[in-house]
Amino acid sequence: MGTDPWPAAPELPRPVIMDQRWTDAVFLHWRIPQTAAAAFMPEGVAPDVFDGSAWVGLIGFRMQGAGLGRGPGVPYFGSFNEINVRLYSREPDGTKGVVFLSLDASRLAVVLAARAAGIPYVWSRDRFRGANPADPSTGYSVRRFGGGARSDFAVAPQFDADATDPLSIHLTARFGLHTRFRGKTLYVPNTHSPWPLFRARLTALEDQLIAAAGITVSGPPESVLFSPGVRTQFGRPRVLGRGT
Repeated sequence: MGTDPWPAAPELPRPVIMDQRWTDAVFLHWRIPQTAAAAFMPEGVAPDVFDGSAWVGLIGFRMQGAGLGRGPGVPYFGSFNEINVRLYSREPDGTKGVVFLSLDASRLAVVLAARAAGIPYVWSRDRFRGANPADPSTGYSVRRFGGGARSDFAVAPQFDADATDPLSIHLTARFGLHTRFRGKTLYVPNTHSPWPLFRARLTALEDQLIAAAGITVSGPPESVLFSPGVRTQFGRPRVLGRGT
């Protein structure tokens, strides 16, 4: 038997502050210069490079049953679509994370609460498109209120093609996020089982969110992936350089 290529999730610092499930995840990724990503890194972290490049992702998924602590999901506000643009970060000790440039969602209360905590949510109208017998594609559409940026993307998952190559794992095996809050860089850890991850074929892409975030890409994404989803929990944040 082969060795499991997925890194083990680190132990989550207690207490658990949030529990949720991410489903129908679509991952699109492009190479970008390391210098382009470095401009968006919070103090104390650097771009996490793979194959000589930094990477920017356009990711859509369905948030389901988000709740505080280990409690049940919050009705209505705990379930919504999220479409984010993200980069990949690394601390000097090797701790990996993501840096969000934008996160689009339709729940205004969630958007306002997250923005107050330093997470760059944007209030948008969005839609999930699930696969059906006539169309195997799964995807998302976003329309920011006020005539802002928009995005439409979809993929056809290839469920007979597992994605366990080093690049796919580099882009998806992430157990925390780095963000700036009140002048400090925070790391917010999470944990989940390995993504059940599959290669996918791009069937639609018209995106303005990456450009609106200040990143330039051209051509189709180099990495196109799909996952049915995972359950995840978030733990206590820590300030970089101060332990937990």
